[in-house]
This record gives sequence, C-alpha cells and structure tokens, in this order.
Amino acid sequence: MIHSSITSKKGGKMDRREFAKSLTALAFAGLAGCTARGLGASVSSADLVLDPEGVIDLPRGYAYRVISRAGDAMDDGHVVGDRADGMGCFALDRHRVALVRNHELQVKHHGSGPFGERAVALAYDRTNDGRALPGGTSTLIYDLRRGRVEAQYQSLAGTIRNCSGGITPWGSWLTCEEDVTRAGNGVARDHGWVFEVPAAHKGLVEPVPLTAMGRFNHEAAAVDPATGIVYLTEDRDDSLFYRFLPARRGELAAGGRLQALAFVEPGLDDTRNWSEVTLPRGTGRPVRWVDLDGTHSPDDDLRLRGHAAGAARFARGEGVHFGNGSIYFCCTSGGTAKLGQVMRYRPSKAEGQAGERTSPGTLQNFVESSDPALFNFGDNLTVAPNGHLVVCEDQYSLIVNNHLRGVTPAGDLYTLGRCRQQTELAGACFSPDGSTLFVNLYSPAMTLAITGPWGSA
Repeated sequence: MIHSSITSKKGGKMDRREFAKSLTALAFAGLAGCTARGLGASVSSADLVLDPEGVIDLPRGYAYRVISRAGDAMDDGHVVGDRADGMGCFALDRHRVALVRNHELQVKHHGSGPFGERAVALAYDRTNDGRALPGGTSTLIYDLRRGRVEAQYQSLAGTIRNCSGGITPWGSWLTCEEDVTRAGNGVARDHGWVFEVPAAHKGLVEPVPLTAMGRFNHEAAAVDPATGIVYLTEDRDDSLFYRFLPARRGELAAGGRLQALAFVEPGLDDTRNWSEVTLPRGTGRPVRWVDLDGTHSPDDDLRLRGHAAGAARFARGEGVHFGNGSIYFCCTSGGTAKLGQVMRYRPSKAEGQAGERTSPGTLQNFVESSDPALFNFGDNLTVAPNGHLVVCEDQYSLIVNNHLRGVTPAGDLYTLGRCRQQTELAGACFSPDGSTLFVNLYSPAMTLAITGPWGSA
C-alpha cells in the first residue's frame, strides 16, 4: 500500500498515519466517534455490535480473538514486527494452520522491526552499516480447535516493504516487495522482487528473489491452481496487470515468461475511468497478453514500456485472489469517483497455451464504487466459504473509518465489520475449513481470528 499524505491521495509531505499518531487521545476519540456515527447504519443492513474493547465491530453471532501483537516475544528470540499487511493461511494438519504474515517495513523502520540492531545471517540485504533490513515475514502456528498460537517466528528477513502476496497450491506464500530501491542507495542489493516462503518451514528461509517474475512495485500475487500461472498486481496509478507463465509448474525459481494484460478491442487501453468511462461497471471485454522484455527493469519503467506495447492501465492494483474460477483484484483508486474498483478476470480454457489467442479470457469491471459509505479504497481481498468476496478497506484521510466489506456474486456490497482503530485492515484469509477469518490491523500490528457463520453470511 502506498501511504499518502493527509492532503492528497497521491502523495505529500506527511504520512497520514504519522500525523494521526501526533493527535491527542481526546481529539482522536472525539473525531473518530463522530466519523462512525456519521456513517452509522447507512453503510449496511448488517447489525454491527459495538466492540467494548474498541478493536472491531462485527455482526451478531461473530466473535474475534487477538492472537498476535507488535512487540510480542516470538519463539526465536525476536519480537513481532509492526505494519502487518498481506497474509496467507495453510493447513498443517486437521486442527492446526500456519499463517505467513508480511511486515511492510522500510529501511528507516528498524525501531519497528523484529531485529533491532541485531544482524541476521540469512537476511536478504543489509544497510551500509551492516544491519539487516527489517522487512520480511513472520509465521504463526495456530490451533483452530483450542484457539491459541502454538509458536511464532521470523520466516523471511532483509527485504523492504513486504506488502501483500498470495498462497500457492504447493503450500508456500509469495511475498511481494512494494519497493524498487536500487543497490547503492543505502542498501547492498536491488529490490522490487517476489520471494517464496514455504509455510511448513520452521525458522528463516533462504531468501531467493524470483527475478523472472519482474522487478516493479509489486503488490500481490495469485496462482490459478488449474494452470500454475501466477497473476501479479502493481501498486501504481498507471500500473499493469501481469501474469507469469512458469517454465516448470510449481518451480518459480526455474524462470518463465512475464506478460501484461491488453484488450482485444483496438483503442481500449485504460480501465481507470478517470477522464472518461471506458470500462463501465458490469462490463466484460476479451483480452490478450503482451510479452514483456527487460523485466529486471533497472529504470523502473516496465509498466511504461508495457503500456506502449498495448497493455492496459489500472488504478493501483492491490489485493488479488483466485476463487469461483476467477481472479479478483482491487484497483484502489479506480472509477469515476476514484473510490475503488474490483476487477474480475476469467481465464479461458486454453489459458497459457497457444490456443488462447482464439479463445481469450475476459476482464470485467465487477465493482466500481460511487459512494464512500459503501466501499472506500478496497485493498486486500479474499473469497469466503459462501463464494462472497471479503475486502479490506484502506482509506486515505486523516481520520479513517475502515471496514470489512462483503461483495455478493452479483456484485452487491454490504458491511461485515468496522475497524475501530486508526489504521487499515489487511491480510484477510480464511482457514481451509472455512471456520475462521484471519485479518491484520496494520499498525500497531495486531492479528485477529474471527469466527462466525461464514458459510451462510
């Protein structure tokens, strides 16, 4: 997530989160209360119950448990890092799952990271003075039956701004760097890569950048289990939507081919609907895929060269998830109101094969918000057991009122929860049995386990 200023959704001198922390507790409580009351029941028919702990309001019949917080001691001697973002859930056995959780920490965040001044032998990169970079992932082992964490430890170290990512069918988490810092700029190695973290691995993994998947402002990834193709989003105002065709299925480090989505229809190369409506809500269009070269992109111009070759532009591609036979992804500032879109890509039966040119997939503008009370800057998302989408909001304003939004298969919006903290919601993912939704509060980092009738919500 690109964290913008208090005056603009596109940037500025002061990070909204940093400014908000400078407010007094009294001012915060008063303003936040007014914001919540101002929206109130108009956002949804869901009966949200006010949380006495001030963490998250949920519908009747749902409950949450805080299972991890920034600063908690972990089993490896580190502490839980701040800025918890994307997250994936994996079955270990009948009752236990592994949660692999990103920490979107930059070089400057050593005080918020799990390492402090301590160097780590398996860190991907270090600062000029030898400190391991604080970004990476942590892994939690959680017992669903007992409702408790059995262990947690750092699993990837030495990266920058691990934003979101995606699960693979072979049991690993793809964690994405939303940063394109070059070697020599206070660090020793280039950044802007995807890394793979096996969920069952205990302790730190060897950090191997999957360079064939391109170097850009990575946000999230999703794998189509039928083909092994990886779909990738990019958090930029003029981003592309990518796919990676691996040379060997399930072996991403073995290389492959990177492409960007383009439309079959001539002249259609922008989905943002900013200056004119080119892709109305509900509309689907057949697509093709453009081969990309120079994917290591030392000048951070991959999206520009891809667009020049015909690839379509998107408004800040963020969370992406496979479900219901489709790839869903959020475009955070897309749409005529710039409040967000959810795109739905339906692969063709010949996806990734030569025949795809005669049997193209389709891209649909599935959701486009015109009302901030219904949907405001969707980010991470997942698919619930009942087939609905669950979307985390990340509003860009001084005082935020972020929600968990539900989206029905027909594209209708409703509210599943309201965050009571001044932070974003992130990392939504379900346990494989569908009983528990795990979600992060970004900062101060907090991971929740939410139970309820998810199959019928």
